[in-house]
Amino acid sequence: MWRQILENGRSAISERWPGGILVPAAVGVGGVLVCWMLCGRKRKTIEMGDGWWGHGERLRLQSEDTRLRPFRIEVSDADLQDLYERLDRTRFSSPLEDSKFHYGFNSTHLRKVVSYWRNQFDWPKQVEILNKYPHYKTTIEGLDVHFIHVKPPHLAPGQKTRPLLMIHGWPGSFYEFYRILPMLTEPAKHGLNPDLTFEVICPSIPGYGFSEAPHKKGFNAAAAARIFYKLMLRLGFKEFYLQGGDWGSLIATLLSQMKPESVKGLHLNFIINLKGGLGMLMSLLLGRYVPWLVGLTREDVRRIYPYFEKNVYGILLESGYLHIQATKPDTVGSALNDSPAGLAAYILEKFSTCTDNTFRNLEDGGLERKYSMDDLLTNVMIYWLTGSITSSMRFYKENFTRDFNRTPDDKIGVYVPTGLVAFPCELLHAPRTWAKQKYRNIVTYTYMPIGGHFAALEEPELLARDVQNFVSRVEKI
Repeated sequence: MWRQILENGRSAISERWPGGILVPAAVGVGGVLVCWMLCGRKRKTIEMGDGWWGHGERLRLQSEDTRLRPFRIEVSDADLQDLYERLDRTRFSSPLEDSKFHYGFNSTHLRKVVSYWRNQFDWPKQVEILNKYPHYKTTIEGLDVHFIHVKPPHLAPGQKTRPLLMIHGWPGSFYEFYRILPMLTEPAKHGLNPDLTFEVICPSIPGYGFSEAPHKKGFNAAAAARIFYKLMLRLGFKEFYLQGGDWGSLIATLLSQMKPESVKGLHLNFIINLKGGLGMLMSLLLGRYVPWLVGLTREDVRRIYPYFEKNVYGILLESGYLHIQATKPDTVGSALNDSPAGLAAYILEKFSTCTDNTFRNLEDGGLERKYSMDDLLTNVMIYWLTGSITSSMRFYKENFTRDFNRTPDDKIGVYVPTGLVAFPCELLHAPRTWAKQKYRNIVTYTYMPIGGHFAALEEPELLARDVQNFVSRVEKI
């Protein structure tokens, strides 16, 4: 076929340029090659694979229950009584003088948190809040997967919604999104663009909260991505948008690499698993003095260098939990699963320092500067009542394997339209010039003025506006 096209082209060119066809012919051949490169080459994707995480071996002819089963969170008097008895028996340690949050959760403030939890926190009221959105469970790869599916309550005639899958991380839960959900599903009521309305699906990662924990080793972010893709198909969505932070960022990225044809856009408020190497090293070495030479902006310089020059130690200081959970999660999990006060200290310490690491200088960890104690304890209760802290921490061990930096996704770019948000108090700052080595189609990159790691709970309006702006740009393109 190509030979016939070239011969026909040669004849036409000979008639127009008698005796001199070399340059036009070269242009013609070049056009064919460009066409082949753009249309003929298929971008690589991650093999999706399959899995089974239920008890025992999957029977060869066993079919999966694909029903979407309504689910409600219940208040159990027995569970509450057990909790209260354990809180009453808490053995507190004595803090060092003036230690604030530098040694972890300050036990003086922990006494106040436990007292509030025991005597004032209204769990039945919080259950009503949790159940205001529709909850479901469905069985995928042998596991009961929990999710909420929130549709706009009011739509104008002809108005369309956009499916958005939002994925949480650790030590968060689906509840992280409760403050942002009304802004995405009822934007007009919250002063946002009424023409960009979403129906939002928020699943619990298997092993977190009300999603069943895997019963076999090896359940990693790729397995979670595959399960959530199957969930979206089961809900009838062949195309959808993705949003994630923390582990949700990695899961959403992997899903985009597995099924780019289904992902209309990828929005992330945490950027991980970037390619390092010599390029990033040179960027760090030269960026302070000639940032323009290595693609850094003034804002990148402001956010990177105080951290790397004056507080490299801070990376080690705040990553101890990661090393424990990536190696021996069941050991510390046994203690946390038995002590509600210990569980609260372990989880809430992250909501302090990951929101703003300067909160280490405060005796109360600055927890209620950005969150209400009811919201914080509701998230803790989801872990406590489901007994899921150990299984949630195993996710670190399954992802930080010996060769985690040589996985297939590390060699494959992300080509779906991508929106990135950089909050100033995030654990690490990833400049656009670093991010674009992996994310090849960055549509928006936003420097936020305030906010930290738990963006959807801390700064829901800022995040919602950025999601809307990103989707608007994608759909205009």
